[in-house]
Amino acid sequence: MSSSIDFCTLGMFIIDEIHFPPPTPAVRDIMGGAGSYAALGARLFCPPPSSRAVGWLVDAGPDFPAATEETIRSWDTGVVMRRSPDRRTTRAWNGYGEGEKRSFRYLTPHLRLGQDDLTPALLGARSFHLICAPTRCVELVTGIRARRRSVLGLDAPPLVVWEPVPDRCVPEELDRCYGALRHVDVVSPNHHELAAFFGHGQIDEPAHGRVDRAAIEQLCRRWLDHGIGPDGQGAVIVRAGHAGCYLATRDFSGWVPAYHQSHPASGPHLDGAPQSQVVDPTGGGNAFMGGLAMGLVRGGSPPGRHNIKEAVRWASVAASFAIEQVGMPSLKDDPSKHEERWNDDNVFARLETFKNRTANAI
Repeated sequence: MSSSIDFCTLGMFIIDEIHFPPPTPAVRDIMGGAGSYAALGARLFCPPPSSRAVGWLVDAGPDFPAATEETIRSWDTGVVMRRSPDRRTTRAWNGYGEGEKRSFRYLTPHLRLGQDDLTPALLGARSFHLICAPTRCVELVTGIRARRRSVLGLDAPPLVVWEPVPDRCVPEELDRCYGALRHVDVVSPNHHELAAFFGHGQIDEPAHGRVDRAAIEQLCRRWLDHGIGPDGQGAVIVRAGHAGCYLATRDFSGWVPAYHQSHPASGPHLDGAPQSQVVDPTGGGNAFMGGLAMGLVRGGSPPGRHNIKEAVRWASVAASFAIEQVGMPSLKDDPSKHEERWNDDNVFARLETFKNRTANAI
């Protein structure tokens, strides 16, 4: 049984309140959560009618904001809305400090999503985004594959991109992480999370806008030596904020600059790159993952890990839209040009510009 879904995230939908360093005031009732931003990252590259190929789940309580529901409706995705009149919508607190380091805590009880929550259409997705601990990652991948066989008769494995959950990126989880790596196609922590798995100390210099590239590359080699993916040929992508990202496989590696060049000291500057347009980094990494998965599926024919160089550029562009404002980017149709415009820009035009700028990066 085939599916029309190209991407499905098991990240949660959350209503955020975000606290910035003084004097910037806090904001509340912001559409967020890893699932929302991952869906955004995938949706950017799927104008209607292909927008329905973006799958995600939203648990909505009686306090669900009407404006948020209208935003979700306007995206025209394959979302599954689950109404829960007896429980509040999941809410969380986000705080940011020096070097874009994020603190997070839930303000209400939350529902963890798993393979049993997936409808048949979502279960048949060509790619999945997981954000979880290593043990949970193995459980989800094996559970998804087992249900695909039993419910849909599908033996072909989906593409899996894994975002390790921050609070389980600790040395005590490293051995379990090595086991989880064999179950995914791409693993993508941020640079703080990668360092935390190995008990590595300071990985960046906030005062100078730099990251320790040599340390990041060395730690990635340790993961690659253990093998990523069932055949050991998967990829690691380390998201390093304004410094861009580091992509590595056993065959090639390289740094891809961030789309927004807010910190010239972070690395080589891209001629013509937008300056100082980063407003709020919340969700940038999750949107990166959604764009990455969609790039693996649609960035070349057939879908697969061989599209990784193209996909990482889709991912970087997806993240760029997520961080240009607090909350989600604006979506408008331009009837005169028969196109969508996100933050008054054409996604594919931005992608083409970025591909030209980074042609020699990897």
